[in-house]
Amino acid sequence: MDIDDSTGAGPAMPKTREEVQDRRALSHAVRERTVPSTQVGVLDRAIDVIDAVEAGARSFTAIAEATGLTKPTAHRMINSLTAHGFLMHVDGVGYALGPRLLNLATTAMRELPLRQLARPALEQLARSTGESAQLYVRDGNRRICIDAVESENELRTIVPIGASLPLGRGSAGKVFLAWGPPADEDMSDIRRSIFTARRRGWADSYGEREPGVASVSAPIFAPSGPLLAAISVSGPDARLAPMRAKRYGPAVVEAARQVEGLLGNR
Repeated sequence: MDIDDSTGAGPAMPKTREEVQDRRALSHAVRERTVPSTQVGVLDRAIDVIDAVEAGARSFTAIAEATGLTKPTAHRMINSLTAHGFLMHVDGVGYALGPRLLNLATTAMRELPLRQLARPALEQLARSTGESAQLYVRDGNRRICIDAVESENELRTIVPIGASLPLGRGSAGKVFLAWGPPADEDMSDIRRSIFTARRRGWADSYGEREPGVASVSAPIFAPSGPLLAAISVSGPDARLAPMRAKRYGPAVVEAARQVEGLLGNR
């Protein structure tokens, strides 16, 4: 595969002060992160390239400048990482983190003690509300249910563990959009709901993902600060009406804080 520099043929030169500063900052950030060398040169260079696009897609020239690699070496590294799915080419932009990294991140998330630590809070949330409770992590433009506790009511919502659901529908999706990076898809239709979620500290939805189903979700943050997961309660909208959802908002937030305390946040 040929390297396609998003700025066109030949070396791309920064045209504005902001572009120059951006490249210098990127180069500095890569150097800072790659100081610990494993003395395995190929591996270190591959990590340098991945670090260079961690904050967003970059052109071939920007990656070469940030890593300090010669263009032939950068060419080989980017081609190899792209072939293995660790990078992907975005037309008109450059190179970004690839789908294999997202898959590995999701698998690693499932292996973390998050599910085990969150289980008591999930069970308590289901008991206190009488509705089903779920735990989600993000996988690109989707969210994955990694644990669930079903309501004891005959009429209840069921989300299977491992279910992959869209970000644009449902309260848990709004949590990931409100406190995490934006999705690649247009989410303008729920922009107001996302702003409301940030203001209240929790999100709700009514019949968005499936007719007759309502839910309330809150964010769980990692000890280092970024969004880690979303915890939710869901049920038939006949029971989980807007006024009742407002009472459940504090309950899901409290469940999230319990999990964060176990993770070492508090």
